[in-house]
Amino acid sequence: MSNQLKQPSSKKVAQFQESVIREMTRLAVKHKAVNLGQGVPDFSCPPELREAAAKAVFADINQYAITYGDKHLRDALAEKYSASLGFAINPETEITVTCGATEALMATIMALVDPGEEIIVFEPFYENYLPQSILADTVLRYVSLKAPHWQFDPDELKQAFNDKTRAIIINTPQNPTGKVFAASELTVIGELCQKWGVFIITDEVYEHILFDGVRHVPPASLPDMRDLTITITGLSKTYSLTGWRVSWAIAKPEITAVIRKVHDFLTICAPAPLQRAAVTGIKLPTSFYLELAQEYAAKRQYMMETLDKIGMPYFKPEGAYYIFSEVSKYGYVSDVDFSKHLLEKIGVAVIPGSSFFSTKSRQANAFVRFCFSRKQETLEEAREKLWKGKLELA
Repeated sequence: MSNQLKQPSSKKVAQFQESVIREMTRLAVKHKAVNLGQGVPDFSCPPELREAAAKAVFADINQYAITYGDKHLRDALAEKYSASLGFAINPETEITVTCGATEALMATIMALVDPGEEIIVFEPFYENYLPQSILADTVLRYVSLKAPHWQFDPDELKQAFNDKTRAIIINTPQNPTGKVFAASELTVIGELCQKWGVFIITDEVYEHILFDGVRHVPPASLPDMRDLTITITGLSKTYSLTGWRVSWAIAKPEITAVIRKVHDFLTICAPAPLQRAAVTGIKLPTSFYLELAQEYAAKRQYMMETLDKIGMPYFKPEGAYYIFSEVSKYGYVSDVDFSKHLLEKIGVAVIPGSSFFSTKSRQANAFVRFCFSRKQETLEEAREKLWKGKLELA
């Protein structure tokens, strides 16, 4: 028997790197920088939710929940999303509660897409999609979103569809650009999906963070798209609860049944007391969502004014809580080098834009992402550092 150690990772894992977003957070801590990188609020969730969580724990709701979700939560979700999607949702057969939207996406991909089949994604894209595709042995096919308005070319999208296409991922409002897909764009996508029999997997976690009167259109709400769409969203962004890991996938019964099978063997269930507490959040009044959007609009405005002052170009987001900035004018070899300079010399952490692009993209090194889901004092500290940092050309 040979004593020689085998390669310490699978071939799948060797194809992707650890999250750049999490790495930048660690570096921010190391260098004591202001962290405008990771998309996590540095302020508290609504107090009603903290109280609900404590109440659930002390009520001893601390064992496994039903695999596909606490009934109280599924009932609340069915009521909320029946209204927003425009059709009745059965909480018993059409909702799966998961450990975060990341797990919902993974379970959906593994349940619906076979090895070797293709998933279309719009580029730039949230960094998780590529590793998830690799882990599921699927293939990503990229369609470009073109600045400044991050629109896609319908002909390019049309050419991306083929006999191997199984699904398309739509992230709206989008991370990292803040783009909100219009109904007209979603209709183009939907018609192609109907023609080819392709699933629409959505990532709608920023659904309530919208600006300037822009409206979020859930793809499933459009004509003839319900049966093809798996709607994924969750607590993390809307309720400032990124650590609770409670999200959900909504789909017709046949699709839900197979998603639940995969979910069961990935994580069994999301945290039981937090699922029960989530009901309180789902039942918050409409005023909560209006105030949320107003608060983030103020944070966005403050961040844009900060960037205006230092002359850094950026794209005004329509939704979500990020600002995508164009940094090629500064002359650094890459966006990573620029980000490290910003972190180590000026004391502000951002996310290099290349983590949102495929390695083949010509745009990969041109951007960085700022996150403004921060307390006012955090944004003020970042402004002071950026204004005094004298960011100059390399």
